[in-house]
Amino acid sequence: MRLMRTGEPGRERPVLLSPEGRHYDLSGVTDDIDGAFLAALADDPRLVPAETELPETDITGQRIGAPVARPSALLCIGQNYAAHAAESGAAPPEQPILFYKSPNTVVGPYDDVLIPRGSKKTDWEVELAVVIGRRASYLDSPAHAAAHIAGYAVSNDVSERAFQLEESGGQWSKGKSCATFNPLGPVLVTADEVGDPQRLRLRSRVNGEPRQDSSTEDMIFGVAHLVHHLSQYLVLEPGDVVNTGTPQGVALSGRFPYLGPDDVMEIEISGLGRQRSVCRPA
Repeated sequence: MRLMRTGEPGRERPVLLSPEGRHYDLSGVTDDIDGAFLAALADDPRLVPAETELPETDITGQRIGAPVARPSALLCIGQNYAAHAAESGAAPPEQPILFYKSPNTVVGPYDDVLIPRGSKKTDWEVELAVVIGRRASYLDSPAHAAAHIAGYAVSNDVSERAFQLEESGGQWSKGKSCATFNPLGPVLVTADEVGDPQRLRLRSRVNGEPRQDSSTEDMIFGVAHLVHHLSQYLVLEPGDVVNTGTPQGVALSGRFPYLGPDDVMEIEISGLGRQRSVCRPA
């Protein structure tokens, strides 16, 4: 199934999107698409009734919010595509590189992205986001990861490279946690509908010009490996989001200019939808 949230920030309502593109109100099922709902859905997939039992709703003109209410944690994997590691000037990592973004970076897929004050190196990163549906701690093997994944979404791990690398003090979070730096959505597609997450095409454009075009097949560490690996070091809670890394084609490569006011980012992943964000000065 495809889950959405529509409405103004902080007042979104849950919506089900049908394969035919019709929308159904889930307010009678849950107050929000959040960790509690995703955990309940993991325990009982029949929690969401058939479309014929839900009221149809018109979302024309409404804002589309992030498909998951503010996560308790936003975990990110760095340099998880070999070609991106190379364009960053680094060797492929031997273990997953973990960093965090502030959960309040999450915005809707069509919301503006704010270029931070003093920024000269704001960059885009199309990524596959994994949304956790069941608490994961010390999983026995990667084979156990699937049972803990609610679904997948399109994510843009927007980054300010000078803050991240030149003014970081050794960590990346300064360049990752600026306001609006993680557009998410438009939909959360449940894992059963996505199928193999390692066969998805990722693309990004800036002002209509191609930037990234790759596949999740090129991940160094696949989704199941990442969820298992992270569970050995921390507890993944329902509603948490894991950004799994970006392929080559970002401005950090030196091949493209960094973002500025009025630039338009479009990113998409096959089967998961497309985002469009306009850059504005903070």
